[in-house]
Amino acid sequence: MVHQGRDIIQGADAVELAYRPTRRDIRTGIGVRERIRRLVVLRWAFVLMFLALAVRHVMTMDVVNSASAAFSFALAVMLPVLIWSLPHLQAYHVLRLVSWHGEYRTTVTDAGIAAETEHSSLVQRWSMFRGYRETRDHLVLLSRDPNILVLEVLPKRGLRSPEDVERLRAHLDRHLSRV
Repeated sequence: MVHQGRDIIQGADAVELAYRPTRRDIRTGIGVRERIRRLVVLRWAFVLMFLALAVRHVMTMDVVNSASAAFSFALAVMLPVLIWSLPHLQAYHVLRLVSWHGEYRTTVTDAGIAAETEHSSLVQRWSMFRGYRETRDHLVLLSRDPNILVLEVLPKRGLRSPEDVERLRAHLDRHLSRV
């Protein structure tokens, strides 16, 4: 490969973003993925199940050994907190992985998306994505794989002007569907 994806950057209608990823950016991407995969429903089911277990332990505490009851109650209270905090922990760890790259310079063209940092460059064709979802401050692109393991989060704050948001949305609408 002689061009190494550099042909993707060329084009008069390219939209450019420059930004440093934040935990909120990553958390937004994870949240969109979880809503698409309906993991929020599963998380609520587990939280309610463990909270019901905690209530059950409170109701029957005098029947059970006090040490085991205390441990079971603590576990039944801590597990819902842990389950509910998983997306925040994921965002924290992903941010630790990507933050050392510094500023991201992303270019969106009709050929795809090219992201470049001080230490790396990545080119993604439109065929990699199944669609996108727009939030108030972000455009989140979702990969085609069944578990949506790859996310591309494009923060609107990285655009130069409000007109660029419309141009970026036009690119996405031309190549991807809204999900």
